[in-house]
Amino acid sequence: MTTAPVSSMPLWHGFLSPVLTVLSDGSVWKKRELQEAVFDHLGLTAEQRAEVLPSGQRRADNRIGWALSGLNRAELVSKPARAIFTITEAGRAIHASHPDGLDEKTLKSLPAYQDYVPAKTDTAAAIDADDPAATSAPLEQIEAGVTRLHADVAAELLKRLRDQHPDFLEQSVLDVLVAMGYGGAEQQAARIGGSGDGGVDGVIDQDPLGLDRIYVQAKRYAQGNTVHRPAIQEFVGALHGVGASRGVFITTSSFSQGALDYANSIGTRVILIDGSRLASLMIKYGVGVQRRKVFTVVEVDEDYFE
Repeated sequence: MTTAPVSSMPLWHGFLSPVLTVLSDGSVWKKRELQEAVFDHLGLTAEQRAEVLPSGQRRADNRIGWALSGLNRAELVSKPARAIFTITEAGRAIHASHPDGLDEKTLKSLPAYQDYVPAKTDTAAAIDADDPAATSAPLEQIEAGVTRLHADVAAELLKRLRDQHPDFLEQSVLDVLVAMGYGGAEQQAARIGGSGDGGVDGVIDQDPLGLDRIYVQAKRYAQGNTVHRPAIQEFVGALHGVGASRGVFITTSSFSQGALDYANSIGTRVILIDGSRLASLMIKYGVGVQRRKVFTVVEVDEDYFE
């Protein structure tokens, strides 16, 4: 492996069209074989393929990984199984309509991509973590890179949750609450969704002895399918039906202002968690994600030199 200066290989968006070109044969490709075919198509040299990032990952793998993630989010490619890729009809159409190459701006303007576009801070938006020309201070680049990675993971988490059966979401939100410390001494949480659930999908202990309980409602909604006030009113009615005074309503979409105002105006304590916050909590408490790399940042110990 080599850590020589960055070569002239394309940035991640320069891999978009080559990926679609290779996938256009209609075959189902394994990720490793697809990567090598794309590298061949681009004519990457052995030295370029061997370049590594400080983390140890091959630079070319990192860049094609970002491209595949963006194409999948835009629904131009699909993943019928883990590490397996194939082109979609939308992918064929966009590839045909952009013979000179698909760029990042066009990709991110597609409706399917916009459905899952993560919010970025000003700093993160201004820095390309894989751009050697970035001029911000090193620590800012690290923090912005982590923010960007987490934002993309959050978008992917919401996409995955929306693609799963509603039962999966119900269990996932209980897993998050348990990871946050709810569930009592025995971490008791039970999914009670399904027919006859009375408008409540789960219940979880709030205190160690189980003297107080929190009831949960989870709604797997698509982006743009906003939860309005009547849904919250129904949930409050369900809480009253089981003699509960507090609950958590979680959705993979968002809440209307009327729903938010209603939840804040009633005596029953109801916490509303939208898709963005749910994904952030999953990342923070390690639900549905795994730690990939830990970086240690050091500075000079002034006390040592005194």
